[in-house]
Amino acid sequence: MINKILIANRGEIAVRIIRACRELGIRTVAVYSEADRDALHTQLADESVCIGKAQASDSYLNIERILSATVATHADAIHPGFGFLSENSKFAELCEKCNITFIGPSSEVIEKTGNKQEARNTMIAAGVPVIPGTKEPVYTPEQGQELADGIGYPVMIKAALGGGGKGMRVVRDAADFQREFNNAQRESVNGFGDNTMYIEKYIEEPRHIEFQILADNYGNVIHLGERDCSIQRNHQKMVEESPSIALNEDIRKRMGETAIKAAKAVNYTNAGTVEFLLDKNNDFYFMEVNTRIQVEHGVTELMTGIDLIKEQIRIAAGEKLDISQEDVRLTGAAIEVRINAEDPYKKFAPCPGTITDIHIPGGNGVRIDTAVYTGYTIPPFYDSMILKVMVHDRDRASVIAKMRSVLGEIVIEGVTTNLDFQYEICNNEKFIQGNITTDFIAQEFGNR
Repeated sequence: MINKILIANRGEIAVRIIRACRELGIRTVAVYSEADRDALHTQLADESVCIGKAQASDSYLNIERILSATVATHADAIHPGFGFLSENSKFAELCEKCNITFIGPSSEVIEKTGNKQEARNTMIAAGVPVIPGTKEPVYTPEQGQELADGIGYPVMIKAALGGGGKGMRVVRDAADFQREFNNAQRESVNGFGDNTMYIEKYIEEPRHIEFQILADNYGNVIHLGERDCSIQRNHQKMVEESPSIALNEDIRKRMGETAIKAAKAVNYTNAGTVEFLLDKNNDFYFMEVNTRIQVEHGVTELMTGIDLIKEQIRIAAGEKLDISQEDVRLTGAAIEVRINAEDPYKKFAPCPGTITDIHIPGGNGVRIDTAVYTGYTIPPFYDSMILKVMVHDRDRASVIAKMRSVLGEIVIEGVTTNLDFQYEICNNEKFIQGNITTDFIAQEFGNR
């Protein structure tokens, strides 16, 4: 049994975890930086501990302080949420050594899947389709140039430990390769402390499709359907929906089975996401495994009625999955849009500040996850996402209409947000028709 969980995160995901724990009768500990002293998650948790200054490196990324807070409050488990330390294998390993339950996969699995090159090789061995590319690490632009010339342009340069669009560059011409390689590698070193790169064929105008998986400690693995995350800016997701209009039942079945195969290939446990690229010929390729709860997990919860946070906790506590693949029922359609404190008309520059007034609508099939409130000051030190707006209805047309209605009712005053931009997307004819790829934002809205 798990009696007390420390949430090693902030914002809406920390609030989401606290609420799930409360429903399960589990006590919670919030950790917070000095900038988050008045944050909602610190107010909702049973206990709260300040772990450092505003900079994430002094607080939410400080493993020693988080573990010290866990021991001091007698918490027996840690939920890492997403971002920060959620995919840090060293953090998971130290939790294991300290007999603290890490609510996620083992450190070994995080290490194996976190290195994209190793994950790629594992999938090849398991018979999972992957994008053509390098099998060994690449460290120099000269070495990379030779390999890229052999693969054929365009190519994607990727940091082995990258994520969130960092350490990634698309190169369409050999003359640009070495410059872009150096830029991507520098970003990888600054962001992840690692200079390991790899190169793969760039798939033109793909869709980004991910499958949610659950796996217990007894070999049971299921998937909970797909999410289409194709609408992105600089490889960062903006809109997520389920089901994907691009998949027929045959492709959906094959992708789901492949997601399970990928999870079993790395002995995966807990909740995770297997991500694919789907090309214009309906061929799909493995991209990566995300070893954490996703920002967009609520889309799957609306579609299935399954609480993924509670399932994570139950699995971590040693329980068997009580859901079989045959039990999974996806109904209707669901969409999530991310509302950020940023200015879409100034290259999406972050816009921290104080929210002077906020109105959040409700209604049938409407869910909004947030940690902000009137009078809350958004700090400039963290991700700019402030709301996740999710809606569910009987079909895609109905759910788009509902999303437009909800976005039109939201009021956020005092800070600039991307609310109007998301409203534009939901009124875009190509989006309404489902004619979307990962190039949608660039094609329809230009390089804002």
